[in-house]
Amino acid sequence: MFVLSVCPKYLTFTSDIISDEKKTDMPKKEGVRKLFDNIASDYDRLNHILSLNIDKGWRRKAVRQIADENRAMKVLDVACGTADFTIEIAQKVAPGSDVIGIDISEGMMAVGKDKIIKAGVSAELYVADCEALPYEDSTFDRISAGFGVRNFEHLDIGLKEMFRVLKPGGKLVILELSVPSNPVIRWCYKLYFLKILPAVGGFVSGERGAYEYLPASVLRFPPPEQFIRMMKSAGFDTVEHTPLTLGICRMYVGKKYAL
Repeated sequence: MFVLSVCPKYLTFTSDIISDEKKTDMPKKEGVRKLFDNIASDYDRLNHILSLNIDKGWRRKAVRQIADENRAMKVLDVACGTADFTIEIAQKVAPGSDVIGIDISEGMMAVGKDKIIKAGVSAELYVADCEALPYEDSTFDRISAGFGVRNFEHLDIGLKEMFRVLKPGGKLVILELSVPSNPVIRWCYKLYFLKILPAVGGFVSGERGAYEYLPASVLRFPPPEQFIRMMKSAGFDTVEHTPLTLGICRMYVGKKYAL
């Protein structure tokens, strides 16, 4: 759903962030929805500036795992946000394909719907909970999730739901931010994430706390080995893992074998 994330004024984010219900007095899912509804209008501009547009290259690599130009497919983009990933997928799939994006934030998808019209692609966006997908078993040929699974309240349930609605022979492609394994790169990464980004973001926006959600959510996300085990526990027969840009981002490809 997202690469860089900020929060509304009325939420105070610490290292425990919205995943700690005691800190926020609301479930993580509700906190995420309110968060992105409130920053939807500024999200794309801040996102691409602060990521230096590197995220566009990551999505292009993921789309190559998803799109099949030789046959029409049914594709679900989970946690689609403002629909950047949804649009890129719709641009590359074969004619006649059905591309659907879902998210819990109506504010983010309102922006996404305008972008879809401007892009002139065929895709539809719906409000839906990624942990309770409103689709029958074995509905989709491909499922994508760009920078959104770390915001699931129950990650294991979300993975199982995506496996359930994926057709046998189908593929799940996940992009997610990560902490680099190289100690030198990791030190520089944490310096930027934990010190520089909040300071600069706070100076520019007047809301330092708005830039504390990103590092907190990334640092709390399971490391690659653990997340691969979670995907396999959800039912995926094989899981491939590719680090991108020195491990700042990681792509996970889970396959559901044909019966």
